[in-house]
This record gives sequence, C-alpha cells and structure tokens, in this order.
Amino acid sequence: IFCAFSEVFLAEEKKTQRLVAIKCIPKKALQGKENSIENEIAVLHRIKHENIVSLEDIFESQSHLYLVMQLVSGGELFDRIVEKGFYTERDASKLIRQILDAVKYLHDMGIVHRDLKPENLLYYSMEEDSNIMISDFGLSKIEDSASVMSTACGTPGYVAPEVLAQKPYSKAVDCWSIGVISYILLCGYPPFYDEHDAKLFEQILKAEYEFDSPYWDDISDSAKDFISHLMEKDPTLRNTCEQALQHPWISGDTALDRNIHESVSAQIKKNFAKSKWKQAFNATAVVRHMRRLQLRTSLEGPSQITSTSPYHRHLLLPAKERASRKCRSGQSQKLYLLLPTSQQDLKQNSEPSRTLRNPVEPHMHVHRTSLTWNTELSW
Repeated sequence: IFCAFSEVFLAEEKKTQRLVAIKCIPKKALQGKENSIENEIAVLHRIKHENIVSLEDIFESQSHLYLVMQLVSGGELFDRIVEKGFYTERDASKLIRQILDAVKYLHDMGIVHRDLKPENLLYYSMEEDSNIMISDFGLSKIEDSASVMSTACGTPGYVAPEVLAQKPYSKAVDCWSIGVISYILLCGYPPFYDEHDAKLFEQILKAEYEFDSPYWDDISDSAKDFISHLMEKDPTLRNTCEQALQHPWISGDTALDRNIHESVSAQIKKNFAKSKWKQAFNATAVVRHMRRLQLRTSLEGPSQITSTSPYHRHLLLPAKERASRKCRSGQSQKLYLLLPTSQQDLKQNSEPSRTLRNPVEPHMHVHRTSLTWNTELSW
C-alpha cells in the first residue's frame, strides 16, 4: 500500500532464521498521508487469514516507519498460470474459492478491500499447491454503519459501476472485482478494454461485456453463470461472497477439467505483458539462495551456524514497548537482518564480510511504534 513511497526488503529474524518482508517508509514521504497510513495498519492488524498477507510487527525510527510483513515468495498469479503446462477451469475455480473465502472473511469483519486485482494476488510459495494470498490494503475501508462509502477509488478495469457513477457503495464492489478476475482467469483478457478511459468507463457503467467466441467456446455455462452473478450491474442483485461460495462452479463439480492453458496463457501474454512483471527484486531467487547458504553452512559444522551471514546488510533492533529510542544491551525483543534485494547485491556480497563491532548503526535504532488511532480505525 505504501508502494508508491516505500522500499521493501527481504529480512531474516535472527533468532528463528525466519524470512520476512520489511516495508521501509521514509516519514518525510508520509506527511499529509497520516490517515492513509493509519488506515492500512488498522486494517492489517485486524486480519488473520491463511489467504491474506499478514502484518507481523511495526517499528519506527526518527526517520522511518518499518512494517514487518509475512513474506510471500511464490510470484504473481499471471506468472504462475503462464508457467503452467496444464491449466483448467477447475484450477481457476480453486483459486477463486480461496479469494472468495478470504474476502468473505474481510467482509464479515466489516472491511472492504476496494482494490482487488490480479497484481494484488500472490502465491505464498513456489509449491504446486501453494495458497494464493491477497495483498495491498492501501485503499481498504473499515465499514461503519454510521457512514457511507462514496470515495472514487480502485483500478480502472476492475472497479464496479457504482463507484464510477459516484454513487454510495458497499462491500459489493469487491464481489464485482472478483467477477472481473474470474473472467480474466478463464480467457486471459479483460472484459472491458479501451485505450481511452472515458470509453472504458462507459463500458463498465453499462456493464457491457461478452463471452466472445472462440475464446469462451470451451468454457462451461456454469462458469459464465457464476461470472454473470458477480458482474451484475445492480449491486443489490449482485452475489455476495457467501452466495458465490455456494455456486455449483465453486462448491460443486461443474468446473470442467479440460486444458485451456494454451489459449489463456497466450492471451495473458498479449494483454497483460509488462516489464514490471520482472522486477530487480526476485524474492523467490533470494529465498532459494538463502536456503542453499543455510544448507552449506550446516554441513560445515555446528560452530558455523550462528555466524553472521555475509548477506546481512543492516540490523533493525527494536526495543521493548515504550522504551527509549537508544538501543541498550539486553533490551531487544527481536532482531531483524536486512538481506540484499537484487542479484547484483548477491554477487557483490559473495565473499565473507568482516564482523562489525557495533552492527547497529545509530540511524537504524528503532522502537515499537505507538501511533494515536482515531475512533474509526481503532481495533
């Protein structure tokens, strides 16, 4: 959510050697965005679900805010589909079931995501049966019975008609977005497209979409019916997550097992090709590298296991709750080691580094943050 003005680093909790992701956000960049920041943190603190990226801890220094996030290293949804050799309606149905279950959980807690899209769906690991994870809660909103949502937000192409119409809206906007995602997963292209936003929005406002031939010829009527109930123009008639979970395409056996990989992957490559898919930070590659490093170290003997890794860059040393910003011996609860975030870093740090006498630099001193929450965002 803070992606526009933050950096994300791979890190390791020293005690457990568990890998996490840390969002490092300069406080200067947060000026005027305090409400947005409190919103995401408030939302994330309330969420504990196997298909949602979790916020594990928060720290701050005089210059930065640090969000310790669960690490997801399995890659983006589209990448995984393209890499598959076999992909069916049933695969898509299983994916959507996980998303529906997670979003139902959010809705039951009064949370509306408001920016569901494929880019925010990541695999937890590289395992074949890995869970899909929902990320990025920067536009999320905690529903309040005393207030009505009306802010126009979201991503063009996935946003519901009522949002574009600037009408009051509800959690039904998430269900529309899931319908759009389902559509793309079965054909590889978006239901609405135009190079001009005005025409794109006009299509969405009218809910004008088709199941075009030949791309939908091999897709079941049940799948089309499922999508139609989610991409219903009238939000009061649109299926809720609970209703969608009961649809036979999700809960029954109507999802076909026919291989549609060739056509879907070809359309994904054509319609969603973007250089940002392949970013400098490849979490999966780094995770694999660290696993090899740990294996090699363990084979060298017990005395090497606790040695400082040459791949550790900086230390984030949080003090106890409400403790002084000055780090004192024996006060720390956790120690996070920031790891290199690019292949170039790995190359440059391939040789053992010297042990630092004082590994914690003054400007990296941090403590648990104690933000003042407003009533709406408290938990």
